[in-house]
Amino acid sequence: MSLIAVTEERGVTTLALDSPDTRNALSAALVTALAEELAAAGKDPAVRAVVLTHTGSTFSAGADLKAPPSPYAFVDLLRQVVELPKPVVGHVAAGGRARAGGLGLLGACDVVLAGEGADFALTEVRIGVAPAVISLTLLPRLEPRAAARYYLTGERFGVPEARAMGLVTAGEEELDAVLDGLRAGSPQGLRESKRLVTARVLETFERDAEELVRRSATLFASAEAREGMTAFLERRDPEWRL
Repeated sequence: MSLIAVTEERGVTTLALDSPDTRNALSAALVTALAEELAAAGKDPAVRAVVLTHTGSTFSAGADLKAPPSPYAFVDLLRQVVELPKPVVGHVAAGGRARAGGLGLLGACDVVLAGEGADFALTEVRIGVAPAVISLTLLPRLEPRAAARYYLTGERFGVPEARAMGLVTAGEEELDAVLDGLRAGSPQGLRESKRLVTARVLETFERDAEELVRRSATLFASAEAREGMTAFLERRDPEWRL
């Protein structure tokens, strides 16, 4: 079964994460499938832009704790989105959810649109780890005080907060207007304009990727993380919960 639903319309390729039974958790298989579809879209001269969206109620629940990708594979996927020579529009549908690594994917997109009632959370702290690898795409874009709050508390936040902090660009009602604007741009103009707006994000990959991958691997191998992930899978509070 394909994990990515692909549709095309007037030069726009839509890639929908299509594993609703796992809440589009970022498994090794899903990460590989998405990377393959992005590569195909990036090479296709008929594709002007890519929309990254989801089936089901969740954009992505973050890493699949039962079948996770390697940190290096996930870093490669994030960088692929940032470096793709076509604009990538992230779309969280109305009422949709994005958690943990799903926010890292949104951070890699050039434009992010979210529907009414969508919500977000950086939940890593609650299972004994940290948003290490996804900091590559999030920290260059997010307002620092908001990043500190939601990194540290794991609280859910809505579209207004996501817009204020720089995670979300606009509401999903702007999707048609954004795509029409991208269709009006020349391939070269879009490619080179994207290089300008992603330069700071790519600097973080060059500087920090290796250290953050190692930090992530160390955290996930720790006793606290094992307790946190076990508690999550068993639907109970971890032992440190006060």
